[in-house]
Amino acid sequence: MKLYYSPGACSLSPHIALHEAGLAYTPVLASTKSHKLQDGTDYYGINPLGYVPLLELDDGTRLREGPAIVQYIADQVPQKQLAPQHGTLQRYRLQEWLTFIGTELHKGFSPLFNPATPEEYKGIARNKLNERLTWVNEQLANKQYLMGDQFTVADGYLFTVTNWSPVVGVDLAPYAHLNAYRERVAARPAVQAAMQAEGLLKK
Repeated sequence: MKLYYSPGACSLSPHIALHEAGLAYTPVLASTKSHKLQDGTDYYGINPLGYVPLLELDDGTRLREGPAIVQYIADQVPQKQLAPQHGTLQRYRLQEWLTFIGTELHKGFSPLFNPATPEEYKGIARNKLNERLTWVNEQLANKQYLMGDQFTVADGYLFTVTNWSPVVGVDLAPYAHLNAYRERVAARPAVQAAMQAEGLLKK
């Protein structure tokens, strides 16, 4: 398998999932600015949408969109319990979290990265994010992870997205449960390995 990624982008989520799963893969750096690979290949020729992540399977099949990719990874190693079994209510709970993180948090951060976004709108976006993060913080009270005591691929996604907070001026200081949770996730060896692979942590 190949994972096309950009350091610190949302592709860190499947990068974490691959390390948690213990699956062999090849990381391929795809610049989100130049849309070129390190060898000069045009990334649009691989993913016409131009963004990461993209997972290429050994048979050449390509899978886009982080929430789909991390569920695929989890299902390759069911014994690791990175996702609940198909057909169970808990599996739908996982999808509920992945959807929420993707639509309410991930997309909530997007305008803050865009230099063309008016400052007034950035303030509105930060306020909405703080509303959502307040709710997440409440959900994490008395929980180790989003789904309870078991780490799942949703945790890698939430960790990835909330890592962007200091870059765009979203203050996480008020969220004690979220911060304790982030420390637990950051301490996981697989998370550290994924961050090292992206040059986000020194070895």
